[in-house]
Parts: sequence; C-alpha cells; structure tokens
Amino acid sequence: MKTLRLILGDQLNHNHSWFQKTDENVIYLIAEMRQETDYVKHHLQKVVGFFLSMRNFALHLKKNNHQVVYFEIDNVNNPQSLEKLIQQIIEKHSIEKFEYQLPDEYRLDEQLKQICQKISIPSEAFDTEHFYTTRTELAEFFQGKKLLLMENFYRMMRKKHAILMVGNNPVGNQWNFDHDNRKKYKGEVPIPNAKVFPKNVKEVIRQLNKMEVQTFGSIDVEKFNWPTSREECLEQLDYFCHHLLKHFGDYEDAMHTEEKFLFHSRLSFAMNSKMLSPREVIEQVVHYYHQNETEISLSQVEGFVRQILGWREYVRGIYWKEMPNYSNMNALENHNKLPTFYWTGKTKMNCMQKAISQSLEEAYAHHIQRLMIIGNFSLLTQMHPDEVDAWYLGVYIDAIEWVEMPNTRGMSQYADGGILATKPYVSSGSYVNKMSNYCGSCHYSVKDKLGKNACPFNSLYWNFLDDKKEHFKNNQRMAMMLNLLHKIPAEELYQIKMRAREIMDGLDTI
Repeated sequence: MKTLRLILGDQLNHNHSWFQKTDENVIYLIAEMRQETDYVKHHLQKVVGFFLSMRNFALHLKKNNHQVVYFEIDNVNNPQSLEKLIQQIIEKHSIEKFEYQLPDEYRLDEQLKQICQKISIPSEAFDTEHFYTTRTELAEFFQGKKLLLMENFYRMMRKKHAILMVGNNPVGNQWNFDHDNRKKYKGEVPIPNAKVFPKNVKEVIRQLNKMEVQTFGSIDVEKFNWPTSREECLEQLDYFCHHLLKHFGDYEDAMHTEEKFLFHSRLSFAMNSKMLSPREVIEQVVHYYHQNETEISLSQVEGFVRQILGWREYVRGIYWKEMPNYSNMNALENHNKLPTFYWTGKTKMNCMQKAISQSLEEAYAHHIQRLMIIGNFSLLTQMHPDEVDAWYLGVYIDAIEWVEMPNTRGMSQYADGGILATKPYVSSGSYVNKMSNYCGSCHYSVKDKLGKNACPFNSLYWNFLDDKKEHFKNNQRMAMMLNLLHKIPAEELYQIKMRAREIMDGLDTI
C-alpha cells in the first residue's frame, strides 16, 4: 500500500520505529511552512534552528535509503499550508494511506484530525515514542485529587521508571534536593566555555528574507551556535556530563551579569525537537554520575533529573489535561500590554536588561531568568497573559506550546488560577539580589521602596498583593505575605501604590 508519512518540525526522532526498516511504498513528507513561521512571531534563531535541524534529519533519512519529499520555505511548489501540502502529495504520488505522529501542539492535533476527515483515504496516528508518559497519564494519576502537586507526580515517575532508586526508596533517602540547589554564583567555580557548533546560515537567512518571513532577535550568520543534528546534540549531552554536571544543581537558580549559561545543559532544544529523547538524556547523566560519585554529589544530578522526568513530563500532562480552555485563562484579570523594551532590551533595570537582551541575542534564558525576572515583572505589572504567552513562545528556541504555555500562563503568570502552581511566583527585588549580582550595578536601589531611584520590583510587589488580595484571601501559602501587607501603614501603602502606578504608566521610561 502506497503510504504517506508526515513528520513535523519537532518530530525529529532518529530512533522512531518508523525508521527501523525501509519500504519503497512509504514516502516521508517534511516541509518548512509559512503556516508555522507565521502563527506567532518567532525569534530568527528559532526559525533557523528548526529549519536546519529538519534539513539534517531529511538528509539522515535519505542516507538510510528512505524516500523523502522535502519542501524548503522558498520552494515554488510549497503551498505553505499543511492541508494543501498533504492533499498535493496524495494526488501526485497516488497515496493510498496517510500516517502521522501525534502532534504535541493542540492546534496541530486538531488540524490533522480535520485533514483526516477531508481526505478520501484511510489515515492512522502513531505515538512519537519520545516521552516517558502518554498524553493522559498525568490526568489519570491525579484523578479525583484537588491538588496537582508536581512532587507527587515526580515521585511516582521515579518509582515507575526506577531512576535514582534503591528498591522503593530514593538514592540517598531523599527525594528532592531543591534546597541545596539555590546557591548564588560568586565566581568561586570556573565555568567552562559553552560548547558551540558554529555554522554559516547565510543561505537560510536569504531564503527567509526572500519569503519576507517576519522574525525578531539577532543572529550571527557566520557562527550560528545551536546543535542542529543528532550528532551535535549527542556532543552537547556528552559535554554537559563531562564539564557542567558537577556543579549544575548548586547554581541552577543563580544568575550573573557575565555568565549567560552558567552550568546549564542547553539541551532543551535538542529534546523539544526530539533529536534527543528524555530517556537517553537521563540515562546517560545518571550513568555518568554513578561512574563519578566521588566527584559529583547526588544533589547535582537529582536537580537535573527533576527538571526532565518531573517538570517536563508534568507540564506536558497539564497541557493535554487542560487544553483548549487553558489557552484562554486569565484568572487574575490582567490586561496591560507588553512594553517596547521586551523587544529591545532597553531599560535601566539591570536584571531585566540582562535577561531580555540575552533572550534577544541568544534565543535563550534559563528557567529562573524566565520565571523570576521576566515572568515576575510581567505579572507584577499585570500584563495580559496572551501577550506574555506570545512573547515567550516566540523568543525562545526551545519554546513549543505544550511546554511554553503551562510554564508561562500557569507557573509564571498564575493565569490558570492555581491549577499548576499553588501560589504566584512573585517577589520584590530582594530575591533578585539574593540569587544574582544584577542589583550591584543597577540604576535602581534594591533596598528602597519609594522614590525615583527605588527598585521597581519593590513597589510593584506590594501593589500587586494589594490589588489582588481578594484572589488570594483563601490561599494559605499567601497568608504570611498578606498579613505583612495589612501591617503596612495606610499612608505608606498609598505612596507605594502611587509609585507602582507611575511605573506601570511609564514602563518604557524605567
């Protein structure tokens, strides 16, 4: 039977069972489409990274004698739409059956269901064979429970997959070393240079310009550094194990003006495009740890495993449990628009300048920069979650909706009203000062709440608590902060709120 198999841009799984044998009656379809470049405005490096990875994957399939039909973005026969593309190939090659792997984005899942109803041939969907969990496993695990606590899910996953376990007990008799993973980086441990994969991308840029694809952010066209083949991704994983894992956990929440990447693995793009699987990443990291237990503490590797086995699988489960309603949630009723400096990085706030500029320059920021700098500021200034969502989805090279939306709309913006996080992740400037060296060279004083030179986070924080106190009056985790709020003298609180309003009315001047 002549079969067409679709491979999406984030389904670059070399080890998928589809590819275990060749079949002259099977055609694989991969395409760069305006449909995917245009549904949100993306960082230029994100588009380039995915296109190069898709092209390398297609070459890999061809080298292994699979039949591949590949459309580059400027191919004159490229209809730029998934439905038209599939119909075109079915007719051209007299296809008798259509097959695809289950998409990880709701919009594509719905689109492919509709396409399958329209085409006149049988169709079948297959698992991507990537995740530890199914789409519905988290919902089934939490069925009947009010709180969807990640820690409970994480422990179940550790037991089920026997990762860092001795029988039914965790290695070291401790499940979570989060309290050990909060050190401020002060330069005491040298940070190895980031692993790079410099390549010239002028031709891809030329094609994007030709097609007038709208992007933002910067790129070094002669030294594009992200891994875009499985071989490069494996090199990145090996580099992380040998050079960065030893101190990863200690400094995973730290931020530093001179160190963009610290000890982070930078494997998220490799995994979210499926060039690497979470299973092989975890297995290699745990194996390396066991071989080097005298040099690497358990807290380093557990912190890494928790991010992937726990958090990554957890947010995917939340996404599929709550969509499509999740994408419209705005529980705190925030409606402000993003300021211009989210697109330029031009602000006197040193922490925001560093985190946003890095995002625009590298298409990357680590989780605390995303959550406790940019996300914290976005929530305190009460920006509409749709605006924040679109920015995060576009700016980061690893951002695909299934992982970005729960992290942004849920964890960062609390727009889901507490489905994912038990409290909003907001703070004053003291947290930023505790976890970074940003404040020391900032235009603003982290110690002051009031005055033109006071850190904006300070007045914004107390203003937010006051504005949203009705939302949190029954939240036990917010009780202490609300009690402190109530102790602020009325006149002082008035001055704080006036300062916060001044900041929010003039965001592009701060």
